[in-house]
Amino acid sequence: MFSIVKHNYSYLWLKTLLSCLFVLTLSLGFPTQIYGAETIVFKYGFFRQSISIKELSTFVETGEMSSSLCKFFESAKQDPEKMRQLLGEKITVDAVILSKFLNTFVGEILLNIVSGYIQTPSGRASRESLRGALVTSALPDNNISLIEILENYPTSEIHVEGDRLLELYQRLKELIDQIPQIKVILP
Repeated sequence: MFSIVKHNYSYLWLKTLLSCLFVLTLSLGFPTQIYGAETIVFKYGFFRQSISIKELSTFVETGEMSSSLCKFFESAKQDPEKMRQLLGEKITVDAVILSKFLNTFVGEILLNIVSGYIQTPSGRASRESLRGALVTSALPDNNISLIEILENYPTSEIHVEGDRLLELYQRLKELIDQIPQIKVILP
């Protein structure tokens, strides 16, 4: 029994150390990832539509819609302004604390839940990819938004449950809101 506890403690310590090194590496400006996501595949039931991250980012920043984005909103029956607000809304979070939290047992559970909404094309390593995107998004300014998470997702293509975007935002907000209470118990 003691060896299992010792092994789990060593594993947790190693994960925490690696997370801290990852955050330190990013904060010092060393490149750890050269490319982020390029395409989002939004799923609305049986309807699927690919949108470039660049188009979506431009829309969130400027409100300017490409013709393909306009057709997408029409086909998906989505209000463009609500989508723009949802994707661009900032949530304040300390990047280092977020990284530590996401490597706890509770953080892993929450990542599992949220990675049901945003996934890699294969569905594998979605939790790890989401963790990386969250921390990378928070590092420069201690803020994250859905568009930043999508831009920083470490695969060239992302699959998003579009009809659950509001729920995804709320889950992320809940996850972030839990951090101050858990901050006290983090190493």
